[in-house]
Amino acid sequence: MKKGLIILLTLLGVFSFDVNAQDPQFTQFYANPLYLNPAFAGSHGCPRFSMNYRNEWPSLTGNYVTYSASYDQYFSNISGGIGVIGMHDQQGQGTIYTSMIGLIYSYHLKVNRKFSMLFGARAAMFNKFLDWDKLTFGDMIDPRKGFIYETGDVPRAGSRYFFDASAGFVGYSKNFFFGGAVHHLNKPNESMIEGTSKLPMRFTGHMGAEIKLGKQSKYNNTTSIMPNIIYQYQNGFQELSLGTYVKYGVFTFGAWYRNRDAFILTVGLNTGKFKLGYSYDVTVSKLNNGVSGGSHEVSLGLNLNCKKKPQSFRTISCPSF
Repeated sequence: MKKGLIILLTLLGVFSFDVNAQDPQFTQFYANPLYLNPAFAGSHGCPRFSMNYRNEWPSLTGNYVTYSASYDQYFSNISGGIGVIGMHDQQGQGTIYTSMIGLIYSYHLKVNRKFSMLFGARAAMFNKFLDWDKLTFGDMIDPRKGFIYETGDVPRAGSRYFFDASAGFVGYSKNFFFGGAVHHLNKPNESMIEGTSKLPMRFTGHMGAEIKLGKQSKYNNTTSIMPNIIYQYQNGFQELSLGTYVKYGVFTFGAWYRNRDAFILTVGLNTGKFKLGYSYDVTVSKLNNGVSGGSHEVSLGLNLNCKKKPQSFRTISCPSF
């Protein structure tokens, strides 16, 4: 655990990358674990529902609004977890829609008494839609009156469905975990008009630890610090997120820095069966916060009771949000 923590803190201090991405992103990473890494399916053991909403740059007319919902559970008879995830993203006031539904299986391997591995795969179906009627072109503009003409451009947009494959792994001990995932392994064609536009693979690496401070009190108000690092790469664009959570009893407070892009504040409530989180991204890039309006994100989680959790099952001490 000490070696893992030293590696984590070293990475937090030395790496610096430009920020950008092509897939929709959530900043409450672990409140949407199946979206981050399919290997997390079944990692809670008992049935788990997760729901997420994100409104990015609400002050702009072309803001991004993303919804996500997932369910997962561990099944001892298949030595792993099964998960289902759905996502819907809209850009430019509904000019472009992206929807996804995926099925996940994660194999759980107990390496030894102190260390376990998870290996997950996701098979998903995507739909992308471009509303041609919401596009504007140069031949529609009158110099004095603005957009008053019909365009001579021929509509050639539509809806495209495509299959997408992803995979990931997670390794963890009592107080330390790490993992990685690759999305869009088959690089499907996502073009909504003529031609081909391959969806590039997205690579994700993540690492975290839990440092408990003091002993548990009679009110169960233990205090923990959870430093984390998440790195993502897609088609030349890189994003590095560095953060720390502080957990006290049922309350969680977090602060993240997404390099050259945003400073993220998170607050959450976790009663064990019910989770509620809110985060706000303060834009620190050239697109300043006054122009963009930042980003709002809300998460809701429900953990159901198990009939009987396997005695050998080991949960991950990763953040709730």
